[in-house]
Amino acid sequence: MQSRTRFIALGLACVALAACSHKDKNAPLAFVPADTPYAVANLAVLDDGTRRALLAQADLQLPSQLAQMEAFATREQATDPDAARLVRAFAAEFKGKTIEGFAQANGLDLKGRFALYGEGMAPVLRVELSDPKAFEGFVGRLEAAYGKKLDTASIGTQGYRRQVFAGAGTELVLAVVGKQVVAALLPAGATTPLLRQTLGLDRPAKSLQDDGRLAALAKDKGYAKWLVGQLDLTRALPLMISGSDPLIAAIEKAHAAAESAKTGEPVANLLKSSPACGPEASRIAARVPSVSFGYTRLDARHQDGRLDVALADDIAKAFSSLAVDLPGLGNGGNMAPFDLSIALPVTDLRKFWSAQVDAVAAKPFTCPMLADLNDSFAKLGEALPKTAIPPFGNLLGLRIALDTLGVDKTSSLPNFTGRVVLGSGDPSGLLATGQMMVPALAKLKPAATGAPVALPPDMVAMLGAPVWLATGDKALALGIGAGEDGKLAATLRDPAGGPGQVLRMHLSGTMYLDWLKYMEMKSDSLAAAAAEMSKSDEPTIGGNTTPADEAAQAAADAARSKAQFAAMEAQAQRVDSIDAEMHVDGNGFVVTSRTTLK
Repeated sequence: MQSRTRFIALGLACVALAACSHKDKNAPLAFVPADTPYAVANLAVLDDGTRRALLAQADLQLPSQLAQMEAFATREQATDPDAARLVRAFAAEFKGKTIEGFAQANGLDLKGRFALYGEGMAPVLRVELSDPKAFEGFVGRLEAAYGKKLDTASIGTQGYRRQVFAGAGTELVLAVVGKQVVAALLPAGATTPLLRQTLGLDRPAKSLQDDGRLAALAKDKGYAKWLVGQLDLTRALPLMISGSDPLIAAIEKAHAAAESAKTGEPVANLLKSSPACGPEASRIAARVPSVSFGYTRLDARHQDGRLDVALADDIAKAFSSLAVDLPGLGNGGNMAPFDLSIALPVTDLRKFWSAQVDAVAAKPFTCPMLADLNDSFAKLGEALPKTAIPPFGNLLGLRIALDTLGVDKTSSLPNFTGRVVLGSGDPSGLLATGQMMVPALAKLKPAATGAPVALPPDMVAMLGAPVWLATGDKALALGIGAGEDGKLAATLRDPAGGPGQVLRMHLSGTMYLDWLKYMEMKSDSLAAAAAEMSKSDEPTIGGNTTPADEAAQAAADAARSKAQFAAMEAQAQRVDSIDAEMHVDGNGFVVTSRTTLK
């Protein structure tokens, strides 16, 4: 029997070793502590076809990004010329290059792995390089443009660059370690153990690669391995609020020193903390323990993602079984080119928030950083009874469905046709309230069957289009524009929300373009108005900006705006549809998005 037991144990050990043998000890995740409060990483690299498709999209957006850099540099030129020069030097690295060309020229591995994570709350980024010397050259060129080199230091044979931000109590650390670049924001004067772990000279006792937390998340939530992220609030909030994290403590100390210089209050007094802060931070985090996200599908024609917000059991149970009777919120209905349905069950929301108010009143926060929450919840408790007053108290939700959207340069409003639906537990009472407030509506007698009745012409003159009203068992609906009256009855019969459904949205590619054109028109109008104002003889604030400076900034901002819209419109030309949905299940909020490209 003992021999058999030893044989089984040996076999299990071999299986475990085989399972671990494929793990790369130099993968970015191998350097991430298992107890990190946040991490974003790729667990696998993209296939070549998908990578090429995503790079093509990024190249479309590149002119917009470069225009934003130039606008920022122009804005900083008068007050921080070094920063302006650095930004322009960075932008110049893209001249005549695609994103892929930039990466290749500067040693970045587009087929490599990366990880963004916290050493405590200190952010650390690890990215694999294809050519470390090329990357060193890239950094050297930026230093030359900045006008001075970053400070250099070393731990043993490992060198690194550093830039101290004394006013913020932080320092930037940048190093090439093997075939990875490591960039981190640490507390100024970071301790040697923290530096060694950040640079990877010392490994964590247990890494996130060993722990497998992100891999387990990907399997549980259906995230693809190309991008998985998690924020663990049960770890992050206590570190942030208790002041026990070195980075947070350094930032608070720097702020306290600045405040002390102004007021004379001793720094020690300003840094006093309560032992209740840590436990009370954990109390808050227990209500929303974590947030995670990832792609669920990513290829040349699809970009689907998911966001999960974990909730305490009582919150999840309060809403996961709640079905909101709002036409259009459910699946299977007829969707307009732009269609947004949002559940707003006021009665249920009031009950839930009343319970939270009572919980805070029964056990107030004593941590000074959280004390304001007591007052906020008290004011919320005072306001909640007002939400019970009809018709607002009977509200169930809102739906906006647009069939057309056009730009009208002569009007502040766009031309549109569509429908607005108000879900209510008492649609007759909602209509009666409206008739009391607007006497012209008193003559309207819509039937509960959904048959439309026209609103008086004098009420809709501003819209310049006919408007109809229809009522159903759980909603009122307005149809705005020619032909919308014929759609109201079917709209009121669209499927209502199922258990836990909170939001549903659809946007066609054509409507997306229409929205962008309208936004561009409004942006141009605002820019023209700002240009007119700049022609006035009024002095500029502080008197430090010359008319030439203002003209240069206006030109840079205009170029940035034009490039932004050009990039967005080029991207929108490729979009077939964008869909999003939000619901609550037994674990918390789930938000999914689906983008389909032509």
